[in-house]
Amino acid sequence: MNRRAFTRLTLATAVLPALPRAARAVEEWDGIVDLARGQEVWWHAWGGDPKINDFIAWVGGLAAERFGITLTQVKIASTADSVAAVLAERDAGKTTGGAVDLIWINGENFAAMKREGLLYGPFAERLPNWRLVDVAGKPAVVTDFTLPTEGYESPWAMAQLVFEYDSARLPEPPRSIAALQDWILANPGRFTFPKPPDYLGVTFLKQVLYATLPDPAILQSPVDPATFAATIQPLRDFLASVEPALWREGRAYPDNESALGQLLADGEIDIAFAFNPGRASAEIAAGTLPDSIRTFTLQGGTIGNASFLAIPFNSSAKEAAQVIANLLLSPEVQARAQDAATLGFQTVLNLKALRPEDRARFDALSLGPATLPPDQLGPALLEPHASWATALAEDWTTRSGTGD
Repeated sequence: MNRRAFTRLTLATAVLPALPRAARAVEEWDGIVDLARGQEVWWHAWGGDPKINDFIAWVGGLAAERFGITLTQVKIASTADSVAAVLAERDAGKTTGGAVDLIWINGENFAAMKREGLLYGPFAERLPNWRLVDVAGKPAVVTDFTLPTEGYESPWAMAQLVFEYDSARLPEPPRSIAALQDWILANPGRFTFPKPPDYLGVTFLKQVLYATLPDPAILQSPVDPATFAATIQPLRDFLASVEPALWREGRAYPDNESALGQLLADGEIDIAFAFNPGRASAEIAAGTLPDSIRTFTLQGGTIGNASFLAIPFNSSAKEAAQVIANLLLSPEVQARAQDAATLGFQTVLNLKALRPEDRARFDALSLGPATLPPDQLGPALLEPHASWATALAEDWTTRSGTGD
């Protein structure tokens, strides 16, 4: 901590009681920004998509130029590995100077960190750009797989499951799980899904459950081990029915979203899916998908959520991590992320709350040829309780016989 930053933060804190709330917030944030200068943030983020990696590098350039922060992406394959690293440090008594400063996280990993007391915060609602977040219109920004975030996570992108298809081969795609089942059986080898416990593969299992359960509301409660097998029997029946007609007869599965998208790009399958409604347009712009690819959602809706950032309790750069989280909520960065030529991510911001010049950033964007307008995405179904992801992945691995 440099002396100038420490002095400024100390003086700001000393006069806080005499200042109006808004002025106190400015002083507090200015102190955080001062302390952040010179810090290095090790951001653990999925590294499987070169476009996302390039975007993070661009954000790092802004952070260095404007705040004197070094942002280093640690490209991970599984968020659970980063969570395990923080847990191991805690168990070893390392309560400061941790190796992980920022994590792209949600779902069961957030639940695990919150349960184990591994999170720093609450911090999200103290970020200056939080006032721009669309909490009322996008409640997923404050609820992660049914768990209230309580300020321990900051959202930075909205996601909703969309299906991608090659319109040159498939003029009218199936628009329900039942219709998809019929289509798979009638078109053997032309569909697959990522191998659980990959998050996208598990999401497909949850989407099938939504369509086949008599009362999907049960998914909002924790798994009951006593009734789990009976509850998911419709999912098991669906999988047993389609497995012989999957790509490679269900004897092999792609590892992740990137591998699934590559099968679509190579013409090995006709339907894929992703959690980013703008992914296909971004890939078309990059020249990695044919321009005949389009997207669709299912009647009744598809699963939606937000992508979050969390700061471990023992981060060595808590101030800089907060500055990065706030930067990612800026209209400039959010608009770039939504640009189909960059990522095609959906914004977490309330566009009506933006200044005209910031709203213009979004108005100027082209959605791209494959991206559905927001009003055509359909309902965003709530993510099930985090325990469902773990239970479904374990059940699928055990029953499929494809586990490592």
